[in-house]
Amino acid sequence: LGLRMPIAIIPHGLHLPALTQPKPANAPRIALFLSRIHPVKGLPLLVEAVAKLRPTGWKFVIAGPGEDGHELAIQAAVQAAGLTELFAFPGPVYREEKWRAYRNADLFVLPTLSENFGIVIAEALACETPVITTTGAPWQALQTHRCGWWVAATAAALAGALAEALAQPPETLQAMGRRGRELVQAHYTWDHATTRLTELYAWALGRGAQPSCVLLS
Repeated sequence: LGLRMPIAIIPHGLHLPALTQPKPANAPRIALFLSRIHPVKGLPLLVEAVAKLRPTGWKFVIAGPGEDGHELAIQAAVQAAGLTELFAFPGPVYREEKWRAYRNADLFVLPTLSENFGIVIAEALACETPVITTTGAPWQALQTHRCGWWVAATAAALAGALAEALAQPPETLQAMGRRGRELVQAHYTWDHATTRLTELYAWALGRGAQPSCVLLS
């Protein structure tokens, strides 16, 4: 675009939730989607991927507000694929109910086509829930920190990641979740964001060194 000014890249932040609620034992294993039910979120890819696998012992929970009737289209696709018993649509969840949904899940899935950040990914990791998402979201860190899967936004790639994830024993997914929370604690809290912003402003005012978050052309 021809921009020549310095650019600071500082991730969005969140307050790290307390982990006072253990993951329930001996319950059906849950793969959670929690976001707007909108075409950009790629839910038809998830339905197609689950139709390929038809796993047993798992429930796919699609939580969030529907937009422009898209949730009805997804429910119709689930029914047409004969997957009604594998999916649940609880609607929007907020505040403590939202955090409980993350914590109860064994896996978080966001089959998105495009995200500028994807705060729900950070929220899921903060609750020690490993994540599957696509390269439509800027989360290559899921691979480098071994806390999830980062794959192409196709049904085939998503099915491959799901097949691998659903085959993992609970202990393996829990270990991935712990690494995910460590990643969020190190890079995606509001404390981290405000520290980077303070460094940025100090540098702009000539009162400090150039921070690592600043890119120069």
